[in-house]
Amino acid sequence: MEINNWKKILTPYTQAVEELKIKFKGIRNEYINLDEYSPIEFVTGRVKKISSILEKAKKKNIPLDQVEEKMEDIAGIRIMCQFVEDIYTVREIIRKRHGKDMYLVEERDYINNLKPSGYRSYHMIIKYPVQTAQGEKLIFAEIQIRTLAMNFWATIEHSLRYKYKQNMPETIQERLNKAAEAAHKLDQEMAEIRDEVLKAQAGFQAESNVVADIFGNVQALAKNNEQDDMNEIYEMFWGLWEEGNVDKLNKFNKELEEKIRQVYQR
Repeated sequence: MEINNWKKILTPYTQAVEELKIKFKGIRNEYINLDEYSPIEFVTGRVKKISSILEKAKKKNIPLDQVEEKMEDIAGIRIMCQFVEDIYTVREIIRKRHGKDMYLVEERDYINNLKPSGYRSYHMIIKYPVQTAQGEKLIFAEIQIRTLAMNFWATIEHSLRYKYKQNMPETIQERLNKAAEAAHKLDQEMAEIRDEVLKAQAGFQAESNVVADIFGNVQALAKNNEQDDMNEIYEMFWGLWEEGNVDKLNKFNKELEEKIRQVYQR
């Protein structure tokens, strides 16, 4: 098959990857804009290289004219999460979109049913409608949902497997298995302190929000106050910020808002 034919075949897959990335990043941003915890940490995507498609087709005995019908991961989206629990939250988000902007075909739970290599991840195969110049085209896409620890291990394992092909040294495989177990234990430990982590993140977000509000109010006051008065306000703010007490910062912000109100009532 000529390279131009491959480009024609893969163009809708590139479009699908970009659209899906935008959708899932949009979900993450929606949580953040609402000051809520996002189960999605970040999103990546890729279209399989032609060499990888040919290699897999040969390995799976897939005729080249049937690649689009029988290869489900030409388009791939990877969603990273902080905690294992988040993976299943993302799974439910995708399930609810079935029949709307995507069609769920199959789910593969490699977390509770890990592969012999130690690989852990949650895979969802979807069919995604792409609007092309020739009309709508339904194409396969694979969504992998992982924790950061799972992804770190899988990235290293993929590189080594590519290097050694089918001849992975036994010593390397043993170390990979131990590393997979260590990554799994890390996820378990993080699950145990999940509530504390979320509280800390929520506290940081609350502080960030009130600090942003304070900066805005300080700028508004600076337009109408003498520099000496502003210096006093700045000193109070820096002292409270260093202390890191959100309640005191909120109280200080309300005092600033009252000062602004009084200015505009003059």
